[in-house]
Amino acid sequence: MSSWGSYILISFLPFLFLTCYHIQPSSADPDDEACLTNLKASLEDPTNSLRNWTKTTFANPCSGFTSYLQGATCNNGRIYKLSLPNLSLRGSISPYLSNCTNLQSLDLSSNAITGSIPPDLQILVNLAVLNLSSNRLNGPIPPQLALCAYLNVIDLHNNLLSGQIPQQLGSLVRLSAFDVSNNRLSGPVPISLGNRSGNLPKFNATSFQGNKDLFGYPLPPAKGKGLSIMAIVGIGLGSGFLSLVLSFTAVCIWLRVTEHGMSAEEGKISQLMPDY
Repeated sequence: MSSWGSYILISFLPFLFLTCYHIQPSSADPDDEACLTNLKASLEDPTNSLRNWTKTTFANPCSGFTSYLQGATCNNGRIYKLSLPNLSLRGSISPYLSNCTNLQSLDLSSNAITGSIPPDLQILVNLAVLNLSSNRLNGPIPPQLALCAYLNVIDLHNNLLSGQIPQQLGSLVRLSAFDVSNNRLSGPVPISLGNRSGNLPKFNATSFQGNKDLFGYPLPPAKGKGLSIMAIVGIGLGSGFLSLVLSFTAVCIWLRVTEHGMSAEEGKISQLMPDY
């Protein structure tokens, strides 16, 4: 082979290697595959919206930035975003969802999902958007969500969540949207969320309203946690009226007793008086 031919061959070798690299069949990240398999198993899909969520597709859900799954977005071969709103999904949220460690956005809103929010979501350290609103989720809000330091959005409104809002969520300095309205939450609104200081985004009453036993700024004070002015006035008037009635009764009894005593004395005096 001539030196010129050898030069051409050597020059094209890097391109040949790159071409071979790109045509190699890709395979799913094993964590993503476990995440998707278990999530599908935990959900019921009455409208068959997730018809291509199959074992075969889970084995190769992404090709670079291309996704083969309904509702999934890929980034460099990994599941980057899951958006499955308004699909009439039932069932629960699998704790194995935490295996999708590259996940940055999770939207399961406007379905009929029940059960609790898995504390295992704390492993999703890249998660920026969490929207589980308008479902039937119950139980507490996991304080472990505070470990997802990149969270910008937490939307949990219109569920059946109970317990207190975790104080720890106030440490999420990137949090710019927070909504837990219309649940069954109780206790005080954490100051770190209801009255944020500095340049941190502040959340108004609409983020917390619709929770019967939740109180504290920016919501009104709790009913029964302190006596209102009207209640104090009412108690005062009631006490005064009761005292007046008791005093009046005591006076009446004293007058009757006194009158009876005087009548008896008069009878004795009349008997002692001489007859004329």
